[in-house]
Amino acid sequence: MSERLWVGNVPPGASDEELVELVKKYCGRESKVVQRVDADGGRPGCTLEFSGLAFGELDEIAQRIAGLYWKERTLTVGQWLHSK
Repeated sequence: MSERLWVGNVPPGASDEELVELVKKYCGRESKVVQRVDADGGRPGCTLEFSGLAFGELDEIAQRIAGLYWKERTLTVGQWLHSK
């Protein structure tokens, strides 16, 4: 089962690879970017997908990323989605 996490206020110039490396650096977990949203209001976001997480681990990842100041932006974390 994979789990997904929404990350908002992503810097417009940040690549998928940079986002994946950021998560790996701060959380020690591999992820992939499943969807990017370029918002007209200047606050783009993305959905990250994780596989093989232990119970509660997605919560820990969300706490580590939420509020992180990266590339002159403060990242936000939205509601996470559980998928089959």
